[in-house]
Amino acid sequence: MPAGVCGCCGPLRPRYKRLVDNIFPEDPKDGLSKSDMEKLTFYAVSAPEKLDRIGAYLAERLSRDVVRHRYGYVVIAMEALDQLLMACHSQSIKPFVESFLHMVAKLLESREPDLQVLGTNSFVKFANIEEDTPSYHRRYDFFVSQFSAMCHSTHEDPETRTRIRVAGIKGLQGVVRKTVNDELQAIIWEPQHMDKLIPSMLFNMQDAEDLDRVGPPGTPSETGQDGEENPASLAESCFRELLGRAAYGNMNNAVRPVLVHLDNHRLWEPNEFAVSCFRIIMYSIQAQHSHHVIQQVLGHLDTHNKNTPRMRAGIVQVLLETVAIAAKGSVGPTVLEVFNTLLKHLRMSVDFELGENSRRNSGASVSSSGRVKESEERIVQNAIIQTIGFFGGNLPDYQRAEVMMFIMGKVPVYGTPCHTLDTVKIGHQGTKRIQAMLLSSLIMVTSGFKSKTMVAALPAPFLDPLFSISLMEDCELRQLVLEILLNIIDRHDNRAKLRGIRIIPNVAALKIKREKISKQDVGFMKKHGQQLYRHIYLGCKEEDNGHKNFELLFTTLAVLTIELANEEVVVDLIRLALALQDMSLANEENMPMVIRCGIMALVAAYLNFLSQMIANPAFCQHVSKVIEMRNLEAPYLLPEHIFREKCPLPNCLEKEDRSLYFQTVDLAECLVAPGYNAERLSIPYVPQVTDEDRLTRRKSLVDTISLQVDFPSDSLPDKSLLAEEITFETLKKAIDTTGLEEQEKEKRRQVMEKFQKAPFEEIAAHCESKVNQRLR
Repeated sequence: MPAGVCGCCGPLRPRYKRLVDNIFPEDPKDGLSKSDMEKLTFYAVSAPEKLDRIGAYLAERLSRDVVRHRYGYVVIAMEALDQLLMACHSQSIKPFVESFLHMVAKLLESREPDLQVLGTNSFVKFANIEEDTPSYHRRYDFFVSQFSAMCHSTHEDPETRTRIRVAGIKGLQGVVRKTVNDELQAIIWEPQHMDKLIPSMLFNMQDAEDLDRVGPPGTPSETGQDGEENPASLAESCFRELLGRAAYGNMNNAVRPVLVHLDNHRLWEPNEFAVSCFRIIMYSIQAQHSHHVIQQVLGHLDTHNKNTPRMRAGIVQVLLETVAIAAKGSVGPTVLEVFNTLLKHLRMSVDFELGENSRRNSGASVSSSGRVKESEERIVQNAIIQTIGFFGGNLPDYQRAEVMMFIMGKVPVYGTPCHTLDTVKIGHQGTKRIQAMLLSSLIMVTSGFKSKTMVAALPAPFLDPLFSISLMEDCELRQLVLEILLNIIDRHDNRAKLRGIRIIPNVAALKIKREKISKQDVGFMKKHGQQLYRHIYLGCKEEDNGHKNFELLFTTLAVLTIELANEEVVVDLIRLALALQDMSLANEENMPMVIRCGIMALVAAYLNFLSQMIANPAFCQHVSKVIEMRNLEAPYLLPEHIFREKCPLPNCLEKEDRSLYFQTVDLAECLVAPGYNAERLSIPYVPQVTDEDRLTRRKSLVDTISLQVDFPSDSLPDKSLLAEEITFETLKKAIDTTGLEEQEKEKRRQVMEKFQKAPFEEIAAHCESKVNQRLR
């Protein structure tokens, strides 16, 4: 017989080809022959070495059918391949997989949407199969590119476009599942693949029209499946899965394409989608990787430091959402980096705003554009402050204390070095703006801060610059300082009960919470009490004080009484109140009448509160009597009247009308019985003399006070020793007595420190005793 005849005879063809041919019916509408498919599967399982030939032959038939547009047979061939894949798991399946992937690639390259969807579904089934051994040579570069292209389909028919996009997202999800757990496929995390995967998912997540086409989640689509057919929700699910599988070294490659996509599509203003993306990222990744994301956003903010204010504000708001979620978990070493970067951009925003204003002011037509520019920079600044405050407020207390110190170290204070925020270029106005903004962020950081001891909450490096700012001639800054102090000192949340300056008729009805003063807090008041009193005293007499300033001063005095007042502190606070009253009456600095009356009202409100807190009937009676007389004869000396609009003011305050004022002698008599040291009330309170007035560029009465202090005679060297002739013997003696001289130096240092830090009344009493000794 001729050779050609033998090739056409069915019985002479290889068995695997005959088994493959038998699964294809004459009419493709009849579908895959189940009985013949079972025979082919049994043969493949029994002879796994034939799998590669079966796959190659199926691929040959499928390619021919695709070219001839015989799509019914294509569907049958892919169904057969799927069943063989599911049934065979031997070592010999590797060559068969290569044939299978080649056929899937053929379908994806086709322009027919049905074939693309068919190939994608087969690939997804393959991706869900766990292979026993890894593949050393298989690559998925083509599939990443093809599925990404399908995710961006622009087909004319909306339904077809949706089907192709859904198939592309499913394909990418299959690639992720097949590769991320395979150490040999780590190449999937490289930038060239992430730059295709991530934008494809984000593109579908931001396409809100898909929601309208397919219907809300939970409604069946035309394929009979759930809202999974929605490209937006499916892309989000894939995005979450990818991020959840990202390891430590892959995090940056996964986040960077997100930032690039937001840049390219201008999604920072408005930034709702950007915020949504990063919320998904932060909730999807492992908690210990949070600082990677924060560092990426911080670096992106640095890269766009000269872009439009609204874009920078959008990035900062995204950072706010990011750190808000990260603060609940592990932030790692990123805490201070976040604050340092934000403070740098705050300074830059102030520079931009002041620079634009100065350039516009040089021209004639200033203003509508100038105001718009200023308001845009204010958006950036407010976003930064909100981020600083929110992040700091969500940190643990031990980290929050460090952040408080860090921010306070950045606040520019006159006379102190401030390396990060140089105030030379931005001038007085810029410095004031930065001070106000940083203090505002400190208010947010300290909100809800609870410290067991004041020593830990208000260390000297924090307290000193804070008090220096409280002396500045700006009512807003002084208000911010008092807000910060109240947040820290009010550890039992009593401030809300004391809101507003008023004569409280029944303090017990407020149900104020308090505890016994600890030894540490007693020590804090001994060390810093005079400093606190001084700043309250000086803050009361500022001419620009308004209603809010007096409210905060009253609340500060009340909270000090609740949290830190023992018997000694109570006496000091009464002395402070009487000193304020005397200052208002004497009026040596020619204060406006409204300020003088405001101080009087503050003293009345506070002494009324204090008298009820210490539960001293005689004290309460005296205070109530004075308040009653003021109601009748001088209502402008009470807070309910003086802080109203258009309150009639007197021409002068009559010192002789003793019934309108609190008398030191009467109060001292009231305090004798309960065991208070009433003798100290007779010593007038005078604020300590420090350099803060000079450092804060303000003038104060205390600057003119000078003290002449006598040192103990035993602390000074004898004049005869100073005049002694210097000889070899005296030099030798000096060398031998080095230890004694060191002791003398230490003794003199202690004396100097005593006179520098001791309360004024102690120094005055010491000087008076010295004078009396000399007179005797």
